[in-house]
Amino acid sequence: MNITGGKFRGQKISSPDSKFTRPTLSKTRESIFNVLFSMMDFENKSFLDMYSGSGIMGIEALSRGFGEVFCIEKNPNAANIIKKNYASLGLKPNLVVGDAIKVISHLDRSFDVIYIDPPYESDLYEKSLNALKNLKHLSKKSIIILEHSREISFDGFKLIKQKKYSQKYITFISPTELQE
Repeated sequence: MNITGGKFRGQKISSPDSKFTRPTLSKTRESIFNVLFSMMDFENKSFLDMYSGSGIMGIEALSRGFGEVFCIEKNPNAANIIKKNYASLGLKPNLVVGDAIKVISHLDRSFDVIYIDPPYESDLYEKSLNALKNLKHLSKKSIIILEHSREISFDGFKLIKQKKYSQKYITFISPTELQE
C-alpha cells in the first residue's frame, strides 16, 4: 500500500494478513481526505482511528497535516504492523492495543475526527456510535466517518454526506449540526 497524499505521499507501508484486516483502498482514502479537507483545516486537529488495522488511515492523516493521531487495534499482529509502519516513516504511534469500545471509555479527551471501520459484518458500528454518544469524545464540531457495506443506523447523529463506492458506503456524520 502507498500513502496517497501529503508529506509521506508515495511511501509504501505493510498490511497485516487479509484474514484480519481489510485496508481502505487508495481511491477511497483520497476521497475521504478530500471531503474532510473541504470541511476543516487539519492543522492542530486530532484524528482517532478506532479499528486501525495497518494504521494507513492514521498515517494518511499525519501525512496530510493532522496534529495528532490516536490508533486503537485489538489484534496484536496488526498492532505490530502499525508500529513497524510508523517506524518506517520515523514516527511513533499513539497506539492502544485493545477492544476499541472498552478503550475509548478510558480516554479523557475529545477528537476532531473519528474514523470507524470495523469488520463489515459485525455489530460494532452501532456499538461504537453508542459508546461515543455516551462519552465525552465528541465536540460539537467532531466529524465521524464510517466505512460500511450495509445500511446502518446512526440515530442521534446528523448526516453530513454519504458516498457509495461499489459495495461500500462512506458516511460522514456529526453529533450536532456543525458550527463555525
